[in-house]
Amino acid sequence: MTEPLNRTGLACAAGAFGFWGLFPIFMDELRPAGALEIVAHRALWSLAWCLLFIALARRWRPLFAALRNRRAVATLALAACFLAVNWGIFIFSVLSNRVSSSSLGYYINPLITVALGVVLLGERLHRAQKAAIALACVAVAVVGIDMGGIPWIAPALAVTFALYTLLKKRVGLSVDALTGMTIETVALTPVAALLVWLLVATGRTTWGDHGLGHDLWLGSTGLWTAGALIVFAAGTARLPLYVTGLMQYLTPTITFILAVTYFGETMSGLRWAGFGLVWVALVIVSVDSLRRSRASAELRVRAAMLPEGV
Repeated sequence: MTEPLNRTGLACAAGAFGFWGLFPIFMDELRPAGALEIVAHRALWSLAWCLLFIALARRWRPLFAALRNRRAVATLALAACFLAVNWGIFIFSVLSNRVSSSSLGYYINPLITVALGVVLLGERLHRAQKAAIALACVAVAVVGIDMGGIPWIAPALAVTFALYTLLKKRVGLSVDALTGMTIETVALTPVAALLVWLLVATGRTTWGDHGLGHDLWLGSTGLWTAGALIVFAAGTARLPLYVTGLMQYLTPTITFILAVTYFGETMSGLRWAGFGLVWVALVIVSVDSLRRSRASAELRVRAAMLPEGV
């Protein structure tokens, strides 16, 4: 906790989280393409860019080794399904002018991840975590009351990304970020290709009908996805977990600011109250995480100072 943080790691992590926060602007520029078309192109072009990066880095051997691991491939394929659903919901939130809902979803995502750890992995909650999750539930209910219905976008985004994260953790360090992303996009390619074919066959595609700029913009979605992931991986490899955990809130914060300023979404008093409860919850869980990280670090230091054999 007292060691200086790696500047390259900080820059990479901040760049990745900041770039992800700006995604709503990029997705908005893809109109009139719909969410399904954008998700399909994002998957196909992500695979193309991943293969290019692997070729440039000469990372074929780790890819083929991972492909021989059936359990890892199956886990990553299932994770890719949750990721694709997450992409679709996020893009829909942008195209339907509900960017603030996506921001709320990514704010509560860490809390949903903790809750799923209890349900699926049998983990125990600390008092602070229980309080934070309870506040998040109240916050979602408050936003739902303000919207006059069930605020499904935020919980759906949080749950799908939390499930994606849990599945990725099962793979662990046996598959690096670029290899994992490549396998995930390989798993999505058949469905994505079929979807693009159906859109073309039914005349509902925007590809080729709105100029070269639109086509290039659609093709660049793969570069955003793969490039941001690589930068993120470079950052997290150089930073302690608690720092990455705190920096992840940069993404929904930028998205929230864009929702209010760039997209001009109306924020009523009740909705502000809902977001306020979420922010309080995040402060509680973040302070608790820092306190526990510091206590763990102190215990390790004390253990290292003990004479051998004690």
